[in-house]
Amino acid sequence: MEEVKKCLIIDDDQDDQEIFLMCLRKIDKDIECTTANNGVEAIALLMSDGGYTPDYIFIDLNMPKMNGIDCLKLIKNIGRLEYSRIFMYSTTSEKSVLAQTMHLGANDFIIKPSKTAELKEKLSKIFEIVSEISG
Repeated sequence: MEEVKKCLIIDDDQDDQEIFLMCLRKIDKDIECTTANNGVEAIALLMSDGGYTPDYIFIDLNMPKMNGIDCLKLIKNIGRLEYSRIFMYSTTSEKSVLAQTMHLGANDFIIKPSKTAELKEKLSKIFEIVSEISG
């Protein structure tokens, strides 16, 4: 039996969280999703629960309290998360920002599409690629 995938979505926009969750559940109805409303909340969650190791972490770039880049840096310092696949996402498509997040250890950068069908397609590809890699 395949293990349930765990996913952490870090985004300050409730609507974006809902859209993300809806798309993920269409891809894999059994996926376990946890949300955090900003980087501070996400780091607190990850630090307080040493047993929680998400397989996938999606981090919005532009958030209050702690932006996505600072959040990524802190997550990369949590040893048990070394095998978590981390994806940054934002409406920005600035090449320097994309390059910076990849340099800091993100697995990929998703530019937020305007249509949910496009997001579902992008997420499907991520899950297909990871499935092929892992086995």
